[in-house]
Amino acid sequence: MTDVPGIAVFEDRCEQLFLAGGHAAVRRAAQEGLDAVGPQADLFCWLALGHMVEDEDDHDDRAEEAFRRGLALDGDHRGLLAGYAELCRRADAFEYPGRAARADGLVRRVEELAVQSADAERWARPGYWDDLQMEAAARVVAGRDTLSQAWDLAEDLRRTGDDGVPVDGADGSPDRAAVVRATRLEALSGPWNAPVRLVGRYRTVVWSVSILLSLFTNTLLRQSGAVQSFSLWGYLWLLPVVIVDRRFAAVRKDADARYVARLEAALGEDS
Repeated sequence: MTDVPGIAVFEDRCEQLFLAGGHAAVRRAAQEGLDAVGPQADLFCWLALGHMVEDEDDHDDRAEEAFRRGLALDGDHRGLLAGYAELCRRADAFEYPGRAARADGLVRRVEELAVQSADAERWARPGYWDDLQMEAAARVVAGRDTLSQAWDLAEDLRRTGDDGVPVDGADGSPDRAAVVRATRLEALSGPWNAPVRLVGRYRTVVWSVSILLSLFTNTLLRQSGAVQSFSLWGYLWLLPVVIVDRRFAAVRKDADARYVARLEAALGEDS
């Protein structure tokens, strides 16, 4: 770590914002640090990661530029090497052949610096099976998140006659759980959102019933001769669960954005 005065403040800010999911805020904090203290490998690493997590072509290009600038300052920086290796590993070999070709060399360098370490294993043996497992796990978590959010919302609605849900923590600092609950209460309260709340609370039951209705509808359509083999009409029964999941996910995304904005403001005041 460098001894340049002030860099630790920016690194800490980047780390907190990254853990909070504020990727755009991470990029702003890293760039602010670079402008304030000059080129630093650690800050280029945070800037690159802030772009890389967006998983878009333009952001990948900017991430590569940041990785390269950081490695020009410190060629053995493990964070830069490991992050750049991951960026190159996931690059499309047809669209970005040069970037994809650099992956093996970067992995070897990570292994040289950290033999048998968790980082080396992580970059050396990635596979599609791991990606599929992560995707499946994400879907399960998304379903559970809808259920938990819906029940928390029901509890908050029962307490709306009290003092309400605080947005800030007791010490005046942002509190993620409080911001999420306040945003959810604001967005999904009211009688017009009652169906959303109901489906959310009983998502598992509604999902099961929807699948049964879909199978029954498709079977009926085939037996009646309305369709010859396969039909998508029956799967319209699944739309309520999909719509509710997306609604809760959108509210959670908005809440996280509010939390990151509050955290970014609080960190800026502290510095």
